[in-house]
Amino acid sequence: MRNVLDDIDRRILRELQNDARISHQELSERVGLSPSPCARRIRKLESDGYITGYSARVDESRLGFAFSVFVSVRLDRQVDDRLVNFEQNVKRCPEIVDCWLMTGSFDYLLRVAVRDLDEFERFLTGRLTRFDGVASLESSIPIRRVKYLSARLD
Repeated sequence: MRNVLDDIDRRILRELQNDARISHQELSERVGLSPSPCARRIRKLESDGYITGYSARVDESRLGFAFSVFVSVRLDRQVDDRLVNFEQNVKRCPEIVDCWLMTGSFDYLLRVAVRDLDEFERFLTGRLTRFDGVASLESSIPIRRVKYLSARLD
């Protein structure tokens, strides 16, 4: 894997992060290369693991899941079987769209996407609090997203 990306590689990544459906022609014009060398660089960025895939950004609110809640979870014990069991439970819950193992006072940070506060309450009391090993939870409701990038490039 290459250790250093040049300015053109970073511009390619920035443009693809903004719009992965951009044509090779348009991308090459924006980064100052002809289409063939631009396409070779994209393939190299893919093969070197800098680009790990392509996806669509989906508007959850258009699908009816406009209510997000961040939930910090503390387990009763931080041992392998507890962590594995918790993570398996998380993977079975479509409401949990993002999960991070954390350092600090909580073990996990979840982002839960639901229709409304009532659905969150049902999920919280009917499922999340019943996971083996959950000792405590703390929920935070975001007001609005201020910034979003899929990855840091600089």
